[in-house]
Amino acid sequence: MHRIFQTYIDRLSQSTDVTALRDSMTEATRALDLSCFAYLRISEQKGRTPQLISTYPSTWTAQYLKNRYERFDPVITQALGATEPFQWGLNSGKRILSRPQRELFEDAARFGIACGFTVPIHDGRGPIAAVTFAADEHHGSAFARRVEAHGQVLQLMAMCFHAHVRSKLSPGRVIDGVSLSPREFECLEWAAQGKSTWEIGRILGISRHTAATHLDNVKTKLNVRTIIQAVARLMLSRSSIK
Repeated sequence: MHRIFQTYIDRLSQSTDVTALRDSMTEATRALDLSCFAYLRISEQKGRTPQLISTYPSTWTAQYLKNRYERFDPVITQALGATEPFQWGLNSGKRILSRPQRELFEDAARFGIACGFTVPIHDGRGPIAAVTFAADEHHGSAFARRVEAHGQVLQLMAMCFHAHVRSKLSPGRVIDGVSLSPREFECLEWAAQGKSTWEIGRILGISRHTAATHLDNVKTKLNVRTIIQAVARLMLSRSSIK
């Protein structure tokens, strides 16, 4: 497991575009004998199409985005209000599904997406994101066993994937007119979530020393003495945006 995870982190760190990021996760999920995955990030801007990176059948993802299924997808609905990972399926759980939700699940099952394990990501940065590892109904029991065995690793893999998507696919950020690099901004935002430099390093696939160096650069650029003061500047800059 350690080798699989380390290879995954190495590939993520070397990735520079959507294809490479997707291939990194694909290789890791295959090594864990998981069928497919999907990363969905919902924009704050109303009406904007979500960002989707996945190995789901392209016909299904095109249908999903075209019909804006994320508006009533029970998995996304649950992820919006949940902070812990959860398993789902058409016939699992006690939640009562509406007719459109049940039809969505049935349609997804026809494309081999019958059950899944979803990791909600609420990182305080605006849009919500969720990473789902899925399987078809014929492999449901085996899938559940793999999730039980590797759930914590899958959660960390999801957080790392989200962190690298934001780092590699987003521009630099500005706080009170001061421009931070994408990696500096990412380290600061994770610090705002109470993460230590060791935890930030694990999430971003960098060393603890490198994470600390990025945070030192943030302090220098923002002309503050502590990370707490830098986080306060970040929070104030957000509160001033209407």
